[in-house]
Amino acid sequence: MADIPLTRTEYPEARQEEIRAAVRKAEGITTVETNSRLATPDDAGVFHEFLSDPDISGPIYTLPRPLTLESVRAFIEDHLEQRERGEGLLFLNVDAAGAIGGYVDIIVWPQWAAGELGGAVGKQRQGQRHGIEGARLGFDWMFDVLGLELLCATAALDNFRTAKLLDGLGFKRKGEIVSVRPDGTERASLVWEVTRPEWDGFHGR
Repeated sequence: MADIPLTRTEYPEARQEEIRAAVRKAEGITTVETNSRLATPDDAGVFHEFLSDPDISGPIYTLPRPLTLESVRAFIEDHLEQRERGEGLLFLNVDAAGAIGGYVDIIVWPQWAAGELGGAVGKQRQGQRHGIEGARLGFDWMFDVLGLELLCATAALDNFRTAKLLDGLGFKRKGEIVSVRPDGTERASLVWEVTRPEWDGFHGR
């Protein structure tokens, strides 16, 4: 989504390269209870199975359409290329049995020291504060490990669950944009942002 972040502060090349290097080195993100690791093309089958539940994948506009085994594999491969450029990451959260309990999709704009965290948790983990605590840990990680200065997020106007989560974590509503899916489908989306000082102050870090 080229329309975000709405707040854009240009950072020096050296600072941008520090962020890119941190992205390239990342192997996992801090999570609740599960283990996080990079998605690989070998995960295409199990990841496709996880995403095949429309209640999980339906609201997410960054996923490929149509959602097929081949498109999911290409989605994973594209994120590995993003990682090499220092601009994106795709993590799978797996439990002790190796089942996927959720995933994390990160976009990074090194030039603005900004990033966006998206993804989903499985139904069995919804409503147990896993989403809230996992998001908080993930945002901490993006500031602390990737060295970002601004985080942004988007959600459909009727996505009240995500809106409540972001408001409760200290993000500030900044306006609306039109989000576009890979298949060209459009939707109006709310935009939230939070700076590092705002996040640290809100969470007493």
